[in-house]
Amino acid sequence: MKLRIYTDGACSGNQNESNIGGWGCVLEYAGREKELCGGELDTTNNRMELTALLEAFRALNREGLDIEICSDSSYLVNCFRSRWYEAWERNGWKNSKKQPVENRELWEQLLAEYRRHRASFVLVKGHLDPDAPREKLEKEYARFVKHNGNRPFEEFVSMLRYNVRCDALANVFIKEHRGELQEER
Repeated sequence: MKLRIYTDGACSGNQNESNIGGWGCVLEYAGREKELCGGELDTTNNRMELTALLEAFRALNREGLDIEICSDSSYLVNCFRSRWYEAWERNGWKNSKKQPVENRELWEQLLAEYRRHRASFVLVKGHLDPDAPREKLEKEYARFVKHNGNRPFEEFVSMLRYNVRCDALANVFIKEHRGELQEER
């Protein structure tokens, strides 16, 4: 049985000087769950997506686990599936445009954690209501299967439910700190 990690990041005012970001994750194994969340000020959505997975990895107390990571972040999933990080490391942390890789410090920490386990990635549709009409879900399910391989429809819907939960967790920090940020102005 694999450990499943569901992650999401959020940012209110992304790319603005007074933004607030949050991250959330759920670790699920054998019917047991652990939820984590947090955030930071003056950040980006991508940083929060990476931080969600990093914090999930840090919550593990063993190495060598079989893990399936479910995220709605193409940035995160595609990096690992397409192994972008190998070219980044080979090229001195420069991307294909010869520019410094954004969020390098987070990627380096993530890679160190990732390499301690056997992990695979699933790309899920973000912000899709798992209780949406069946026709809408079936349309998205077809896309999901195209990107992730054939899985039962019920598993797809379950992943959507966890993604919605992670989004709610990611927004906890944002909601708690929005007032503080407005008071500072």
